Amino acid sequence: MGQDYYSVLQITRNSEDTQIKNAYRKLALKNHPLRSTETSAAEAFRQIAEAYDVLSDPVKRGIYDKFGEEGLKGGIPLEFGSQTPWTTGYVFHGNPEKVFHEFFGGDNPFNEFFDAEGNEVDLNFGGLWGRGVKKQDPPIERDLYLSLEDLFFGCTKKIKISRRVLNEDGYSSTIKDKILTIDVKPGWRQGTRITFEKEGDQGPNIIPADVIFIVKEKLHPRFRRENDNLFFVNSIPLGKALTCCTVEVKTLDDRLLNIPINDIVHSPPASHPRRSRCCARRC
Repeated sequence: MGQDYYSVLQITRNSEDTQIKNAYRKLALKNHPLRSTETSAAEAFRQIAEAYDVLSDPVKRGIYDKFGEEGLKGGIPLEFGSQTPWTTGYVFHGNPEKVFHEFFGGDNPFNEFFDAEGNEVDLNFGGLWGRGVKKQDPPIERDLYLSLEDLFFGCTKKIKISRRVLNEDGYSSTIKDKILTIDVKPGWRQGTRITFEKEGDQGPNIIPADVIFIVKEKLHPRFRRENDNLFFVNSIPLGKALTCCTVEVKTLDDRLLNIPINDIVHSPPASHPRRSRCCARRC
């Protein structure tokens, strides 16, 4: 006779989804190997994970309710195959920690309850079984590369991020995408920081991290920026450097400026071409 997943989670067959989640949460925390010293804890923890993996999935649960564990794991008889998309036997992946982490969210959510030696952390509200003290994850910093034109005119950038979002039960989480909008203001400099508060991963006992974008200037083919000044570097033939000349400068807003060079352009070091540097426009 197959095992009774409902008995494993200590619930009834007519339990609703929220009751299944609450039962798993309670028993998983109680029987986790870092929490329990019982020799049977590891096996109980695995059985609890498998029971939750089946009963939290409507398709698997429906097959289990109708055909039992034997039918679930052995596959549905051919005469019933047209009634459900489940045509092969169910096999538990055997990793209860995977179920635990997916339920609570984060790479290692159990760190919120225990230290490196497995000792329970004092959360000032009754330890593991209290509400706990929420802590905020460290900021997540990302570079935002912008062209000189973006910083001159201003623009709008839309950036997609993926993060864990708490489900309605307040314990489990789902990875979802979100679009963040950045309104770039004219004149922003490299190093400008744009902060989106609490847009990081959500969890039952954490405050989501702030997401921070840091402006990085892309190299420009014609100009170099120094603070609020733009410098245009141009090679000048020797003849024009000695007799003066006019240099055409195409600005960022596509105007064409004729910059007169009335002084002799002295030769730079041998390793550099002759050049003229002029301030084209304040950013």
